[in-house]
Amino acid sequence: MHGKRTTDKQTGRGALIGAAFLMATSAVGPGFLTQTATFTASLGPSFGFVILISLVVSAIAQLNIWRVLCCSGLRGQDVANRLLKGLGYALAALIALGGLAFNIGNVGGGALGFNALFGIPDTVGCVLAGLSAIVIFLFKKARTVADRVVRILGVLMILVILVTAILTRPPLFDALKNTFLPSAKPAALFPAALTLLGGTVGGYITFAGAHRLIDGGVTGKAHLREIGRSAVLGIGIAAVFRVLLFLAVLGTVTRFPGVDLSDPSRNAAIAGVPAYGGIANPAAYAFRLGAGELAYRFAGLVLLAASITSIIGAAYTSVSFLKTFHPSVARNENRWIIGFIAVSTLIMTVLGGAAKLLVIVSALNGLILPVTLGVCLIAAKSKRIMGADYTHPAWLWALGVAAALASAYVGVTSFGNLFSLFQ
Repeated sequence: MHGKRTTDKQTGRGALIGAAFLMATSAVGPGFLTQTATFTASLGPSFGFVILISLVVSAIAQLNIWRVLCCSGLRGQDVANRLLKGLGYALAALIALGGLAFNIGNVGGGALGFNALFGIPDTVGCVLAGLSAIVIFLFKKARTVADRVVRILGVLMILVILVTAILTRPPLFDALKNTFLPSAKPAALFPAALTLLGGTVGGYITFAGAHRLIDGGVTGKAHLREIGRSAVLGIGIAAVFRVLLFLAVLGTVTRFPGVDLSDPSRNAAIAGVPAYGGIANPAAYAFRLGAGELAYRFAGLVLLAASITSIIGAAYTSVSFLKTFHPSVARNENRWIIGFIAVSTLIMTVLGGAAKLLVIVSALNGLILPVTLGVCLIAAKSKRIMGADYTHPAWLWALGVAAALASAYVGVTSFGNLFSLFQ
């Protein structure tokens, strides 16, 4: 009996840590790497303000959503169906489609990683990235294997980005100052904020960790403390990723003012910028300029790790939403996940253009955030869903409303200007 309790406790702890890393690595995928490189080049140290805003909003959203879902024991789509019949199906379809679009970009990010690391062509890299993630779900205990892979790759990414940030020597004081008092204009900051929110807390990403906890049996008001700790751990891991990557790229753009990370061919006139013959890869290019050839390989490793962990997170969470449509999805979960990854890989292999797709898809997912957060905030006040003895913290609910309204405003006012960034 004692042995069973120990096993259950270890399983619960594994689910808590796995959920934290799944959320964090989903939020810091190849899309975030590409976004950070692209926007740091255009906004400079002011991008620190965008990161700060994204951290605050994502923390508020995650704490509200994790608490509602895990305490009720219901996945996001089931909560929505309890609120309004049919709403959950619409939400599930919306997030699954967004997850598919995002996963297409994740596969493309894997191709960028393989290219920077080994010089492998884009198309072959897409196939290898997809297959790398599919292998994990061929195991009988795929969920446990995925947890371990995500944790190992997550720690590896942090270490590699930290080393690169030290090598590029960013202006720390300037970054700190602009994080709180940005010199860039709001018209430039808002589109970046929308994109970063979409890539770090939009669409399926918000639900990744909470759904993992539900599948791991960590539900109910008795587990409130553990749920909160897991959410905070995930938010903290994501924050470390974001800050270190921003500093690594900032060191590069400070050293080479006016550098275009998205199109290296435009940099010929900038003194000291070496020639670059690779495919468009803003993050890897920034690492190479700032810290040399070894850092370029490091960037490939980071992109590859971020891609695989994000493919796992997107596929797993998107399929968890599809479980609502038919019981066969839950019975054959691994097969559906493998199929989801295979379709994403096929589409990316045919389409190409990973770097731009990663940024645009993030913005689309940012438009979903106000809807998903709003559903959970309404549910938090429903005794029918949460139980008669549940009380949602008033301060957390109020901050959640503010975050939902702010993200909706940013989305509506800046989405139309997003595509001008790529002209």
